[in-house]
Amino acid sequence: MLLNKPYGVMSQFSGDPIEQTLKAYVPFKDVYPAGRLDKDSEGLLLLTNDGSLQDKIAHPKHKLVKTYWVQVEGEPTEQQLQQLMQGVELNDGMTRPAEAFRMPEPTNLWPRNPPIRERKSIPDSWICVRISEGRNRQVRRMTAAVGLPTLRLIRAAIGPWQLQTLQPGEWREVPPVW
Repeated sequence: MLLNKPYGVMSQFSGDPIEQTLKAYVPFKDVYPAGRLDKDSEGLLLLTNDGSLQDKIAHPKHKLVKTYWVQVEGEPTEQQLQQLMQGVELNDGMTRPAEAFRMPEPTNLWPRNPPIRERKSIPDSWICVRISEGRNRQVRRMTAAVGLPTLRLIRAAIGPWQLQTLQPGEWREVPPVW
């Protein structure tokens, strides 16, 4: 199933009682997240009860491409985008090359609660980043490393699956593609 994970929700079904979890949004007890999406990130999360499918989605050896819409502080330069495309040195090593390009603000974007901080003297902009690995907070760390701090991060696609029109907290069942 595809879920648009809202901001502030943990990508798990159990946890600290004060934390919001998937349990509030998913009516099934026999599915598990295939991969992670940080609490402060939003967007597409795949859930399945098929262990081999979960492995194909989440394991780095399969290099499944994940697409992110990233609102960053500042206006990206060609040099910053090129750095992302060549790979970025992080504290846990060099990342694989990514696709990265400027994009307009996504259409039909839902408001985030709480809203993104706005600075009148510093513009923000949107970039699309596609990666084929999934280190902890990788996209945030990559954009920060090139001087573009992430303000908002939305996963729009995982391989062939797309967020499309799902609103935060909404889900839909889809047949497996493998």
